[in-house]
Amino acid sequence: MDFFHLLLLGLLQGLTEFLPISSSAHLILLPELMDYPDQGRRYDVAAHAGSLLAVSWYFRQRLGQIITGWLGSFTQPPSQDGRLAWYLLIATVPVCLAGMVIAVLLELDLRHPLIIAAATLLFALPLWWADVTGRRERVLTDVTLRDALIIGCVQMLALIPGASRSGVTITAGLLLGLDRQATSHFSFLLAIPVILIASAYEVLELIDSTAPVDWKGLLTVVLVSFLSAYVAIHYFLKLLDRIALLPYVIYRLLLGGLLFVIFI
Repeated sequence: MDFFHLLLLGLLQGLTEFLPISSSAHLILLPELMDYPDQGRRYDVAAHAGSLLAVSWYFRQRLGQIITGWLGSFTQPPSQDGRLAWYLLIATVPVCLAGMVIAVLLELDLRHPLIIAAATLLFALPLWWADVTGRRERVLTDVTLRDALIIGCVQMLALIPGASRSGVTITAGLLLGLDRQATSHFSFLLAIPVILIASAYEVLELIDSTAPVDWKGLLTVVLVSFLSAYVAIHYFLKLLDRIALLPYVIYRLLLGGLLFVIFI
């Protein structure tokens, strides 16, 4: 992989992982439009590691409060931060179980370009509907166990490439009455355990590999993914209430249409 390929891979992953526009749709376009080979699992892990570091660093103070509250919940009644920590962990369980079923039992490969194109289009419409009709009356501290269970179950849809993990979880949060900032914060914080577990699974798959490791290339992808993801999170949250979610819906519709044109 040349440097420009590494740069594009990290940039696309970082910019699209947390925006509701589907990172998988963009990563499938990269080799098709640029005539690149598939980057392989090692570079996927590196790209996701950069995103994980970015969201963890961006929310480092909040994350510290949540972890402290979670640890304290073992010895005393949970605080708001302690409850939020448990809700995030509970919301992570459904997607982990579903991922195991798909990967181990069903052995499904859902990365077909037309599946990605259809999901990119299909899940854009609920995102628009939720943003338009959602009451947006509740903040992050109002999240309940019921909310966590529903958002966690909806997150299973993100196993369909093109659906967008952040897109479906933000959609669910808005339909539950959370405001844009609250549902986005919950979605981004929820990404931490999800990406961590998914990356750990990929690393275990690679442990027995004997292929040479391009450490310089992997570190390049991590760094670019980290920087671009951090910028994407910052400006998404900063501009969210000003521009709402319609631009991302329109972008998804255009992207899904382009995928259909290319692959049909």
